[in-house]
Amino acid sequence: MNNLGQLNEVVNTSTEKLVLIFKHSTRCSVSRMALKQFENEFDLSEKVVTYYLDVLENRAISNEIASRFNVYHESPQILVIKDGKSVFDASHSDIDARDLSVLQ
Repeated sequence: MNNLGQLNEVVNTSTEKLVLIFKHSTRCSVSRMALKQFENEFDLSEKVVTYYLDVLENRAISNEIASRFNVYHESPQILVIKDGKSVFDASHSDIDARDLSVLQ
């Protein structure tokens, strides 16, 4: 995700399919570890549309995500969007792809 317009795409897509946003800081070892673990565990790619956000390069988008979906900015962080609303979010060591199986 690299432009604010994609947030409208996220909202629109979320009316038909779950959308996941993974917010990642490329300078943070915790974020790197969380991303790698998530990638290894995530097996819902057919059921969930995923977006990756580099928060260092796209801070304005990260801030808009926090505002639009009413969540506190964290990194690393995942948000699951359904019908235009955040229905699940987790950050740092609480990020676990297995938790998403209950959202299907």
